[in-house]
Amino acid sequence: MKKHNYSAGPSILPQEVFEKASKAILNFNDSGLSILEISHRSKDFVAVMEEARSLALELLGLQGKGYQALFLQGGASTAFLMAPYNLMKENGKAAYLDSGTWATAAIKEAKLFGETVVVASSKEDNYNNVPKGYEIPADADYFHCTSNNTIFGTQMQDFPSTNIPVVCDMSSDIFSRELDFSKFDLIYAGAQKNMGPAGTTLVVVKEEILGKNGRTIPSMLDYSKHIKAESMYNTPSVFAVYVSLLTLQWIKEKGGIAAVEKLNNAKAELLYAEIDRNPLFKGAAKVEDRSKMNVTFLLNNPEHTETFDALWKAAGISGLPGHRSVGGYRASIYNAMPIESVQVLVDVMKALETKV
Repeated sequence: MKKHNYSAGPSILPQEVFEKASKAILNFNDSGLSILEISHRSKDFVAVMEEARSLALELLGLQGKGYQALFLQGGASTAFLMAPYNLMKENGKAAYLDSGTWATAAIKEAKLFGETVVVASSKEDNYNNVPKGYEIPADADYFHCTSNNTIFGTQMQDFPSTNIPVVCDMSSDIFSRELDFSKFDLIYAGAQKNMGPAGTTLVVVKEEILGKNGRTIPSMLDYSKHIKAESMYNTPSVFAVYVSLLTLQWIKEKGGIAAVEKLNNAKAELLYAEIDRNPLFKGAAKVEDRSKMNVTFLLNNPEHTETFDALWKAAGISGLPGHRSVGGYRASIYNAMPIESVQVLVDVMKALETKV
């Protein structure tokens, strides 16, 4: 039976990527060596890293605009502290938008480095919306936001204008929709949702904002050192970077971010339409802030849980239960999720009406 993988991450990747990656595990570039064992300094892998960095900038429309792309390790969780280490001045200040669990984690790390102003929070609403109508301190060293909240199923539809550097955690919606990415000075994203397997983190940084905070930064946390070393200051996650490259190539072949966004919109519209139509379900997030990557929804009557769970499991659906912070269900419909799989879930939701 075909499986429909709704996991929030590590998550679904394109079938074509799996096929190419599996061949490289046995024999990469006809070298007689596996991608898992080649030297990261070899000609073949240096070419992979260079293309991955270049293609990331190309897809984001940032080539030739003063940005550098890096593939690092430690996940977004390490980026939470790398951002203030690289951007917050001694005795400085940073501004943060608290829109969910991972934003809260980023705020916690920033507080280790200096004054951290939370400009707005939706915590009292259990993060079912993205805060709006806030002011960003003009004297802050940077402003940090989270574009998509994986756990709660909310997504920023607009980004504030400010004269200070803007940092954004795009871990769960990078490459999923068109934005003016030049509005951001630092973007970071764990690969394991829209880009590749767990093990590498994409960082896109405007080089001119670095080296200005007067801090002594540990080498492994210094973006400038990673740029100088061309993303190979230490041994990179070779396989994760390679699979990320394959996924970026897949996005380009699809027609780039614009084409992928069109498909993502269609998937989200199909699923949200059923949630709103079906009297047995309700959405968990405010309508205006609904995520097109992580669709959170609840049963109106918890007594239907056993029947519904049996239906979606029988249909080959995997990874649907929601996070404990929200409950209910979470359908993660990242770039590689085909609309046919979304239709399977919709059909199961309709089938529940006939069973209760």
